[in-house]
Amino acid sequence: ILVGCADGTVKNFSTEEGRFQGQRHCSGGEGIFRGLAQVDGTLITCVDSGILRVWHDNDKEASSDPLLELRVGPGVCRMRQDPARPHMVATGGKENALKVWDLQGSEEPVFRAKNVRNDWLDLRVPIWDQDIQFLPESQKLVTCTGYHQVRVYDPASPQRRPVLEATYGEYPLTAMTLTPGGNSVIVGNTHGQLAEIDLRQGRLLVCLKGLAGSVRGLQCHPSKPLLASCGLDRVLRVHRIRNPRGLDHKVYLKSQLNCLLLSGRDNWEDEPHEPQEPNKVPLEDTETDELWASLEAAAKRKLPDLEQSQGALQTRQRKKKRPGSTSS
Repeated sequence: ILVGCADGTVKNFSTEEGRFQGQRHCSGGEGIFRGLAQVDGTLITCVDSGILRVWHDNDKEASSDPLLELRVGPGVCRMRQDPARPHMVATGGKENALKVWDLQGSEEPVFRAKNVRNDWLDLRVPIWDQDIQFLPESQKLVTCTGYHQVRVYDPASPQRRPVLEATYGEYPLTAMTLTPGGNSVIVGNTHGQLAEIDLRQGRLLVCLKGLAGSVRGLQCHPSKPLLASCGLDRVLRVHRIRNPRGLDHKVYLKSQLNCLLLSGRDNWEDEPHEPQEPNKVPLEDTETDELWASLEAAAKRKLPDLEQSQGALQTRQRKKKRPGSTSS
């Protein structure tokens, strides 16, 4: 798993060993990472200032210059890699229209989306692409915007404007994922609302309940009708997206969550576990225990002496209190 940090460091986390296995500093540009990807032994990074770079994915060459640098425009909110064509990536953001880039081709985008026509008041419609997904077995892309719109683009057609547009709710859409069939998407907004949108007819199919904060991460299971979601309410949830729909599981994870990934491994529980070595007590703890044991033994030895001395003192006091000879 690639983990991008706010200081510009990209770390590689091994899910098999449960630890980080190296890192490199990817300098250049301003802002946080808006997308990470790998292709043919290279690392792809993109920051929100609009600098997309391709690096050698090799710790020995961590100080080398990038192999490729593209300026995709400021205000980037998302960079997404095409799973079917790993050398193709898409970018989009605030006042930064959707673009598709071929990292093996020229430095110009192979597709540049065009803004929709003016609204009924003849005012320009603002651009704010929050998330991007590539549709499977197609060149089409789907985006969700900060103005609660879902749009489908087709680079294969001569039309650069969206071929389909739908709206949901009144709040900015912050996350999106494709359903297993690829015929619909599930979107989430800043108020914790989830909805499934049909990409063939552009209509609302169903709404899901349960979230209490802004949605930051969504992912559907590739074969099962399950949806994992997380957000600022610090809870990881798993919903059923087919009848009977509803919430299956939830767990509180203490921190505000940014994203999530589903593992490609089927059976974690069936794997043989390595025998664990018995816990070794540190030397300092052993010495501390011995010291306390010696103090307790000394206290027990002093206790009988103290009791004897107290008994003798009480005897002397009784003798002093005995009545002597009395005079009339």
